[in-house]
Amino acid sequence: MTVGASPSALSSRTAQATLYTADWVLPIASPPIRSGGVLVEQGVIQWVGMLQELPPHLRGDGVQVEALGAAALMPGLVNAHTHLELTTLRGFLEGFDFRDWLRTLTEVRRDLLSPSDLVDASRVGIAEALRHGITTMADTTDSAAPLQAMRELGVRGIGYVEVFGPDPAQCSASIERLQERVLALQALDTALVRVGVSPHAPYTVSAPLFAATARLARTHALPMAVHIAESAAETAFVRDGDGPFAERLRARGIGVAPQARSPIALLDACGVLDCQPLLIHAIRVDDDDLRRVAEAGATIVHCPISNAKLGHGIAPLDRMLHHGVAVGLGSDSVASNDRMHLLDEARQATLMHAVRSGAPDSLDTHTALHLATQGGGAALGLGHLVGTLEAGKAADLAAFPLRVSDVGPVFDPAVTLVHVLGGRAEASFVSVAGEVLVRNGLVTSSAAALIDGSMERLVATAARLEQWRHRGSA
Repeated sequence: MTVGASPSALSSRTAQATLYTADWVLPIASPPIRSGGVLVEQGVIQWVGMLQELPPHLRGDGVQVEALGAAALMPGLVNAHTHLELTTLRGFLEGFDFRDWLRTLTEVRRDLLSPSDLVDASRVGIAEALRHGITTMADTTDSAAPLQAMRELGVRGIGYVEVFGPDPAQCSASIERLQERVLALQALDTALVRVGVSPHAPYTVSAPLFAATARLARTHALPMAVHIAESAAETAFVRDGDGPFAERLRARGIGVAPQARSPIALLDACGVLDCQPLLIHAIRVDDDDLRRVAEAGATIVHCPISNAKLGHGIAPLDRMLHHGVAVGLGSDSVASNDRMHLLDEARQATLMHAVRSGAPDSLDTHTALHLATQGGGAALGLGHLVGTLEAGKAADLAAFPLRVSDVGPVFDPAVTLVHVLGGRAEASFVSVAGEVLVRNGLVTSSAAALIDGSMERLVATAARLEQWRHRGSA
């Protein structure tokens, strides 16, 4: 079965082409292929299919063959929500309720982590992502450090620069600073990495600032992401002008009143949905909310493990898909998840969907892999480049080993990837735009030395944070 072949690949052979072969190839948009191959030339996929159907003129000395062996070769995973600059805080914020979790995180990031610390954390986070087959990251960032790290390490990504300002009186100053920062960063955009904007959340961003950020995004064609409908406290804040977030703002002298029937309705009223933003979490949404999202062409990133760990609930993934919303998977930060492993997110998405629906396998593993690849690409507006193995798409590839001693017999490679390897497998091979970045679980890019140095400094930074925590509890 051949699932894609570009005219250039079928008409001529070039010494710059590489044919990657594997026991299983998972195109995602079509069924798995046993004993398949993917032909790559100049960073672009040229052909995908069964090896026995490889056109004769694509064989021979002009094509380099790289046999990945007992492995599943698939599109690189798309992590549609990260906070790479928080990698240092893995395991640091245990035991807090959500309001105190946010407060402590904000204080530590502001007072204890330097710009260089945040770059180090971002590099280490990207290395973890690559080892787990993640080739595209959508990062929400206060510092913009992840954008630098993405460019250095050769991954694909979007860095959504956050803006804050719950007091309407702050709006002009906040949007002016955001515009200045983002336009400077936009000048550094590359074919792989671009900047976007993120009005953080309803309890940290006033309605006028939401509207102003939407205007900025439309004017400069900036992608947008927003944390929304994540917690009961957020819903109480928006709908009733009540709850812990309202109490905290009133204590600062900021007036609070009911704003809309739901957080999604608030975004609609402020013109944010018109920007077709990436909506992060969307746990507490109903059918009216999802109808608004679908009609606007906005998208959602589902973060099942982070949602569960912070006690926010299980998002209605079935209703999102029913309404035709493009949905991807995200790990969120390791401060709220402890690891970045998108196959594990796919596994947990299937398990939590079964719990929510009361039916086993109500979200099948092939759909879960779709969310981790094609769904994420579509949610980020990158579906024309990533998410499936098809001729003409970028050669963002990941292969996971299928050693019998580790996984047993493989009856369905999707089931093996999600339910056997989810949470524990490292990729044996990863490429972005044809550039090989991982071999045998090790980052091999030219920037690998940067990662080693950042790792050493990260350990020292963690020791400093531990001292701060002990002083605070003394």
